[in-house]
Amino acid sequence: MGNHRSKPHPPGADQLRQHIAADAARIMAEEGVSDFHSAKRKAAARLGLPETKHLPGNDEVESALQEYLRLFHAGRVTQSAQRLRRLAAEAMRFLVKFDPRLVGPVLSGTVTSNSAIELHLTADTPEEIGFWLDEHNIPCQQGDRRLRFGGERHETFPSYRFTADGVPVELCVFNHRQARETPLSPVDGKPMKRAHLREVENLLNGTSETEAPRG
Repeated sequence: MGNHRSKPHPPGADQLRQHIAADAARIMAEEGVSDFHSAKRKAAARLGLPETKHLPGNDEVESALQEYLRLFHAGRVTQSAQRLRRLAAEAMRFLVKFDPRLVGPVLSGTVTSNSAIELHLTADTPEEIGFWLDEHNIPCQQGDRRLRFGGERHETFPSYRFTADGVPVELCVFNHRQARETPLSPVDGKPMKRAHLREVENLLNGTSETEAPRG
C-alpha cells in the first residue's frame, strides 16, 4: 500500500522525493488516479527514477496535492467539496439506521474529479446493507475494502458501491464489535477522522470543523 508517513531519509534525497510528490499530486489531480502508491510509482517512472527508491510518504503527496489544487483548481475544489458533502449528507440520511460516518477526501476537502463519497456503516451483518439497497431499487456492486489498524494489522471488510447523481458512493460495513476501533488513515497512519451526519451538516453550514475520531 506504499508509505503512509514520511520517514527520515538521507541528505540529497529530498529533491527527488519532492519531484515525485509533486508529479504524483498532479497525476492524482488531473488523471483520475486515487491510489497514492499507484500515483507515486507512475510519477517515479515518468521521471526515470526507480519505483522503490526515494518514494515520498503519502502525507507528502497529500500536502503536494492540496497545494496543487489550491494553485490550479481552488474555486472548483471548493464547489466540488460542498457538492460532494451535500450528496454525502443525503446518503447518510438514507442510511441513518446504520450509523453512517463520512471518511476520506470528501471529509478532508481534498477532492479531485475522481473522488468518491466514502462511508463507514455498522450492521449486524453485511447482508442488511444489501437488502436495504435492494429494497430501494438501488443497483450496487459488492466487494471488499482492506483497512489498516494499529500494530500493522490489516483486516478486510465487505463493501458496496453505487452511484448517486453521477458520484460513486462506497460503503464499508463493520459489525458492532469492529466499529469500536478506528482504522488508520492511509495518508498519515493516524486514526481516521470520521464524521457523523450532524458534523457533516455543520461543515456544510460552515459552523464547525471535524474533530478527532470517535471510534
